[in-house]
Amino acid sequence: MLSDEEAAALAEIDEAALARTVQELIAVPSVTGSPAESELQHQLAGRLEWLGLETDLWSMDLPALRAHPDFPGTEAPRDEAWGLVGTTPDGGDGPTVILQGHVDVVPPGDLTAWDGDPFVPRVQGDIVHGRGACDMKAGLAAHLAALAAIRAAGIRLRGRIAVHFVVGEEDGGLGAFGTLLRGHGGDACVIAEPTAGTLITANAGALTFRVTVPGRAAHASSRERGVSAIDAYLPLHRALARLEGVRNTDPGPLLAEYPIPYALSVGTLRSGDWASSVPDLLVAEGRLGVRLDEDPADARRALEECVAEACAADPWLRAHPPTVTWPGGQFAPGRLPDGHPLPGVLRGAWSDTAGGPDLRERGATYGSDLRLYAGAGIPTLQFGPGDIQVAHSAAERVSLREVTAVTRALVVGTLRVVGTK
Repeated sequence: MLSDEEAAALAEIDEAALARTVQELIAVPSVTGSPAESELQHQLAGRLEWLGLETDLWSMDLPALRAHPDFPGTEAPRDEAWGLVGTTPDGGDGPTVILQGHVDVVPPGDLTAWDGDPFVPRVQGDIVHGRGACDMKAGLAAHLAALAAIRAAGIRLRGRIAVHFVVGEEDGGLGAFGTLLRGHGGDACVIAEPTAGTLITANAGALTFRVTVPGRAAHASSRERGVSAIDAYLPLHRALARLEGVRNTDPGPLLAEYPIPYALSVGTLRSGDWASSVPDLLVAEGRLGVRLDEDPADARRALEECVAEACAADPWLRAHPPTVTWPGGQFAPGRLPDGHPLPGVLRGAWSDTAGGPDLRERGATYGSDLRLYAGAGIPTLQFGPGDIQVAHSAAERVSLREVTAVTRALVVGTLRVVGTK
């Protein structure tokens, strides 16, 4: 089932070094937009150069990217962004496989919820705990270990392996966007996001929205003279809940397993500046799920029409209509083309290396860089260690055995796509 080259590369996987790499990457607090995010890109550039890759490390032109009509949006403040691509120097006329991953992590949140410092990896048996453990420092480590094993085995490739390490995935995907604009591409892409023993071949989209609702200020002792923006917002909230129900009918087979495939959630409400005043403004911000194959413009239009219809039925809102804007991350949906061979290659690689259950194909309810690569015409799927259900939480963790198993499948799958001489 394994070729001589595949067996030789698998023999070069250093499991102890792989475990150390996972922990070393977690220890860099590369929160989106922070200086540590840039620091990690430079550290990874050194690793790629040590592996003998042709390395492109560049400072992204943020004003130019933000001015681009297709810019995916951002939410975290930042002063800089670094792109990083490493490509194997050998190879002929064969295909180029991209191993992609994001280096940024979300903030740790309430530190008292963690059992220790979230950026000091804690190992308990086979499990590594820490911010970014599964989302997605373990995936980065798997890519590095797979590449190192292939290089150490001295295998002559028919095509090329390109490693794309990107920033800013958590708040819109500017790193992937800038990498693709720079001209880096390939024939297939594997993103090592946590997939819990499955292959994710499609992502729903997600759009950040803001609804600003006017009221009329008054002293709280004479509240009848004012109009509370909080009260004015309530019919809009109920209308948005109804819209979520409508948009989740017939989600399609790839997302049918999820209770709410296309969630519409209001995440923040800001209103009032004094307890004894009737608030004259409310700002609601939330996240609108975008259906597979839906144009984000159509999704935006659906929410705007929902708000307009609710306003038409309310005397105050009809005379004082709220405004809807779209700040922050704008994740379009994306999917691997039907019938593409990449899932079959990885399923075969998993079977030949892990011998476990077949990798089930499914979609994901969240946005990722998959849609940017797919939008650039690069067939892309997600396959990586860990479970997204513990990502962004104080329980974030990953199994080292799973990281090793994914690395082994990546080695064989990558060689089967790239080809050997």
